[in-house]
Amino acid sequence: MTTQDSVLAERSRKFGVAEGDEGIVRCDACPVLCRIRPGRAGACSRYANENGLLIRTDPVVLLAEAVEGGQPLVAFAENAQDWNGSILPAERVFVTGIGSGTTYPDYKPAPFIVSSQHEGVDTVTVVTEGIFSYCGLKVKIDTDRHLGPETAAIRVNGEQVGHVTTAEYGSQMLSIGGVRHLTGGSKKEGNTTCETMLKLGNGEAVELTIDGGHGVVVQAGQAPIVDGKPETRMRVGCGSATIGIFAKQWQGHVDEVIVVDDHITGVLTEHQAGRVLDMKPTGIRVRGRKSTPGRYFQVAQPGLGWGGTDITDPLSIIQKIDPGTAWPGMRLLMTSTTGEDSLYCILDENLMPVEAEMPAAVRQVVERIGENCEPSLCSVLFVAGAGGSLRAGVTENPILLTRSVQGGTTRVTMGGAPVYVWPGGGITVMVDVLRMPRNAFGYVPTPAIVAPIEFTLPRELYLACGGHAEEIVPVEEVLRAHGGQARIEGGAAENPWPLRRG
Repeated sequence: MTTQDSVLAERSRKFGVAEGDEGIVRCDACPVLCRIRPGRAGACSRYANENGLLIRTDPVVLLAEAVEGGQPLVAFAENAQDWNGSILPAERVFVTGIGSGTTYPDYKPAPFIVSSQHEGVDTVTVVTEGIFSYCGLKVKIDTDRHLGPETAAIRVNGEQVGHVTTAEYGSQMLSIGGVRHLTGGSKKEGNTTCETMLKLGNGEAVELTIDGGHGVVVQAGQAPIVDGKPETRMRVGCGSATIGIFAKQWQGHVDEVIVVDDHITGVLTEHQAGRVLDMKPTGIRVRGRKSTPGRYFQVAQPGLGWGGTDITDPLSIIQKIDPGTAWPGMRLLMTSTTGEDSLYCILDENLMPVEAEMPAAVRQVVERIGENCEPSLCSVLFVAGAGGSLRAGVTENPILLTRSVQGGTTRVTMGGAPVYVWPGGGITVMVDVLRMPRNAFGYVPTPAIVAPIEFTLPRELYLACGGHAEEIVPVEEVLRAHGGQARIEGGAAENPWPLRRG
């Protein structure tokens, strides 16, 4: 048996067990327990029977810091048969969980437990692919367009896969996936939810429809497409903030400015900014509920019109114009929070706003609103709980791992990308999918999402936590055994660790 055959046989024993005398292998990598015949793949296509050995069909992903130029050093499978592990300097490589396989339900140690040196410290990185039923996506869509009511169902092909959640500043927020949709509904709902999460996690576009709202195409790192129209600008701020930012630039060029916003519409001369600038009251009263001077709520219904409202005629939000205060010839500007919509009017003898050509100085400020808007993008964050049986693949005493993660002495990464660890109990992590290598996510048909996860801690601490000491393998040995078949990628430039240190 060659060295490579020996490596494959050892990994096969980690993932499954031979059954009978027909070359069938039972895959233990998830609760489905596929019985795979030679030449066939399991239900998830992640594992296959190759000549009686259970293999992971995707290559393990190594993050490598190039010696020069920051580029990957070796293409996947190039001269794999001649690989001796010497091309990649061990101190510049990080073994990720992508393609590593899993030892679910973790009564066996994780697929890779790798020792290496980080800044002179002996460390251990436990590498695996977690199977997550308790997971979901938080999707941030930079737009003030009203996509749908808060708590409204989000659907794909008619199946509910999530809901609209609380909007953030300049962004609509969606919650996709979660254990209730994966396990608590019909089989079709669970499978559709899993497929939707898988696609979004791997950077694919997905079309979502929202009950009582609109359709939106979401893709991480790309502009959202709302009812077939791509968004371009994230608003500069709410109506009140826009007044605050540009009040001084409007002074002397207009008598009144109304910034239309679904949440907080601003009226310049009433607003604190206008008062500080000693601007003359204009007697214009807008509809809605007055919060504080110059700040109005609910001037219209939410929608796809001006400032995330349903209006296309901005003058419709003017409730009255006080004849005792306003005057003929008064100059009025109305604008949205992105500057995409604007209207300049002059009051006639009857104090009615009449559209007029916008002076250059006023237009310059409107254009500056647009200039200060950031591009409208979709952001996709994966959230998962790693506080279950997965920990047994790391240590024989899981609570010590939990405490170490919570205490910050164990670093958690997903595909080499940094995660945010939520406070409180358990190990609940959140990661930006764009900071992970491509196609980092998989699935099992239970259904659940498969995601890479790595735990790195000092070797001394690992042993004190009850780690699987007998399974620790130097990174050099991992490279010799698996480097030839690995997919090698450069670390993302924005990730400060593990390849960019100090």
